[in-house]
Amino acid sequence: MIINASGRTDIVAYYMDWFVNRWNEGYFDVRNPFNPKLVSRIFVSDVDMIVFCTKNPLPLLDTIHLFSVPIQLQVTITGYFKDMEPNVLDKKQVIECIKKLSSYLGKENVCVRYDPILLNSKYNVDYHVRAFNKLCTMLKGYVSKMIVSFVDDYKNVRNNHLDYHEPSNEEYLKLKEEFEKNNIKIISCMENKYQIGDEKDCCISIKYAFERTGKLFKEWKARDCHCVNMVDVGAYNSCLHGCKYCYANFDSKQIVSNYKMHDVNSSLLIGQLNLDDQIKIRRK
Repeated sequence: MIINASGRTDIVAYYMDWFVNRWNEGYFDVRNPFNPKLVSRIFVSDVDMIVFCTKNPLPLLDTIHLFSVPIQLQVTITGYFKDMEPNVLDKKQVIECIKKLSSYLGKENVCVRYDPILLNSKYNVDYHVRAFNKLCTMLKGYVSKMIVSFVDDYKNVRNNHLDYHEPSNEEYLKLKEEFEKNNIKIISCMENKYQIGDEKDCCISIKYAFERTGKLFKEWKARDCHCVNMVDVGAYNSCLHGCKYCYANFDSKQIVSNYKMHDVNSSLLIGQLNLDDQIKIRRK
């Protein structure tokens, strides 16, 4: 089993003590977001690899050595300011942290996500080209690939009335041309129309997972992206970064409520188990 920590929230940034506790306790409980009474129990002994996805990898500096399985690190760094990412850590600190973690994990196991790409009068094509090229220059020799995608019409995007437009063909082709000039491998995530970089690769391929674990995993049925199947141990509406474009955190009141319900000693990320919860052991 490969666990994702996490596409639903930033566990590394805000809940790393909980993750370490669960690892030491030997299991995670994950509430089904579509059927809240159903809880999956995941035993650490069944975990073959961890994928850490975060915008603030600093907590990993003191904890990365605690995990006895292969790790892939994905760090999201964009060119946006506080108007889009009000609570994201200073990106110079993030980049320095990536360099340290890359030395520990090996650059082949570190990726940076420059996503989503949002286009408007402030963050135009030229702006993104400069930001992306600068990032590639700073990360050269420390990451295996850059992962890109364009912003989608998520609920949070609509709630925040974001000013953006889909790339014109001219804008897309310029971004594609300029991004691909860099000597770091680039792939697109969940992009069919606006593909940039290597079309044959993905964030976590079956080949990569086999090389790290010695096991063949199936593709992730929940997403049309060709990544291997993963189990997310996070919870929606629990991240405090406040990014205006986020797909996973779209209810500010619920985010505050959920964060208050977090107990570092609970088996669940948010709240506690209830007597009428149905717990099912998940093996894959």
